[in-house]
Amino acid sequence: MNPLVRIEGLSVVFGDARAVDGVDLDVYPGEVLALVGESGSGKTTLIRALQGLQRSAAGTITFADGLSRHGIQMIFQDPTGALNPRQTIYEIVAEGLRVAKSRTNESAKVAAALAMSGLRPAERFTARYPHEVSGGQRQRVVIAGAMVMEPKLLLADEPVASLDASIRGEILALLRALVDETGLAILVVTHDLGLAWNIADRVAVMYLGRIVEVGPTEELLSDPQHPYTKALLSVVPETHHVEPQVLTGEIPDPRNIPAGCRFHLRCPVVQSGAAEAGGFVDRCRGVDPGIPAADAVRAAACHALDR
Repeated sequence: MNPLVRIEGLSVVFGDARAVDGVDLDVYPGEVLALVGESGSGKTTLIRALQGLQRSAAGTITFADGLSRHGIQMIFQDPTGALNPRQTIYEIVAEGLRVAKSRTNESAKVAAALAMSGLRPAERFTARYPHEVSGGQRQRVVIAGAMVMEPKLLLADEPVASLDASIRGEILALLRALVDETGLAILVVTHDLGLAWNIADRVAVMYLGRIVEVGPTEELLSDPQHPYTKALLSVVPETHHVEPQVLTGEIPDPRNIPAGCRFHLRCPVVQSGAAEAGGFVDRCRGVDPGIPAADAVRAAACHALDR
């Protein structure tokens, strides 16, 4: 299958800070790809570059034929902040159509998008304002505003982080259903590997501006290869097969990225002495392990795997 989007060598810098530092990644039609990592790993910057909201310093983003910027829509973390309190729900959902000057059958498209997003019957919601509906319903309005544009790719930045736990499952199930029913792709940013387990077909793990591991969800989460993935996974309640690990320190400053493997300063394999005993600690500290290829099915960038 040809990718919907191919990212190659993408870098985004802010002054001396390399927020995204050479990313290769494919996104395929009909899949949910979870981009996972701690805050400060570059996930949000990457999807902003995809949306055209952030200029890249190097690399390319190649879209499949027929995919325009209108075909890429964003779902934000905070639905309340994303909605104009002075607009009705109808006006909010219709806004994208009006900006794109695509107002033919506008009312029917708005009603269909609301229904598709679980706000049924649509006429119960169109005249309401955001403060008149619940938090979960506001997130459905945000999703409807994206779906009315008939996108091929949704970019979802922590789409359930601000919602009550009782609502999160419903929104995740909705996103999964939209993929299964329409064939669109979703690139979802999250720090929560548990969320990825529940919704994603593939997972890409990001650390300090780089993808360090990628693979099908079940394979990657049942048998993580990179020490960073193992550490993230060890705190997920659903997992019992990964030894608990506590990462020390914070993600390094992207203005001063460590030599060698950028994770080595926090890596349990290095800190435990296992890398030295295995004879590869000098590579960890001085040799860049590279990055997985954009079309890699299963890969991890770690010197411990090269022995």
